[in-house]
Amino acid sequence: MESIANPTLWTVFGIFVVGMLALDLGVFHRKAHEVRAKEALIWTGVWIGLSLLFNAAIWRWFGSERALEFLTGYVIEKALSVDNVFVFVVLFSTFAVPKEYQHRVLFWGIFGAVVMRAIFIAAGAALLHRFHWIMYVFGGILVITGIRLLFQKDGEVHPEKNPIFRLARKLIPAVSEYDGQKFMTVRNGKRFATPLLIVLIAIEATDVVFAVDSIPAIFAVTNDPFIVYTSNIFAILGLRALYFLLAGVMDKFHLLKAGLALVLGFVGTKMLIVDIYKIPIVVSLVVIAGLLGGAVVLSLLIKPKPAPQA
Repeated sequence: MESIANPTLWTVFGIFVVGMLALDLGVFHRKAHEVRAKEALIWTGVWIGLSLLFNAAIWRWFGSERALEFLTGYVIEKALSVDNVFVFVVLFSTFAVPKEYQHRVLFWGIFGAVVMRAIFIAAGAALLHRFHWIMYVFGGILVITGIRLLFQKDGEVHPEKNPIFRLARKLIPAVSEYDGQKFMTVRNGKRFATPLLIVLIAIEATDVVFAVDSIPAIFAVTNDPFIVYTSNIFAILGLRALYFLLAGVMDKFHLLKAGLALVLGFVGTKMLIVDIYKIPIVVSLVVIAGLLGGAVVLSLLIKPKPAPQA
């Protein structure tokens, strides 16, 4: 499958990602502390700014078409990452994870996601290159996921039902007490997992499910593996800051899930009709931005229905 990137560009981007992760954990978050809204807002701005600079570089070196593909893919992945935020809220609440340790869990969760997305995207690109009909499978998955999300009740998040998470709970000896920010602790000469490791496994397991939705969605925009991967990774790298920024106000955007469902339905339909009509990338970007922006505005204008009393 053709790509704008040569091995050198892939290597440079990989070094950039590793360097930013090392700078994040090794310098700015070396000591465990609670990430407050101001810090989260700054980091959110940093990641969005870096993404736009990268987008500008693509525009300069590879043209407007590739730049629009990156921007559209980035917007899609950034929007779909809101679902990750819902899961983070549920997991941290369920396991009562102290706020000062949440960043560490998310850091390694994001690191694992970066690796898994690379594997998923490589596999997806290879399948699309060899079997064109896979495009229709991806499109069908997105449409079905969009319909399911549209009719999903608020608060229906069940990471504990993920088979990988359930298997880990059975195979890994664990204690119920935290030991600072450690993932493993020693009791009576034996090593046990702390709740932090269990939460991390749940985050990684859930991300596998999210990747099944998000990666096909970006392949609906472009077939270039480099554009797919970089737009995906830039959105993921800013996910931790997004969580700390939105965790306390998620209930204000009660219609956002409906907007995400419509976005998935749109990109899925785009994949299903690709051999009949190819929707221009500019139109795709406008439609996706309009659906998400409309969902946010309507969420602020329309108050959610009160929950029925028992």
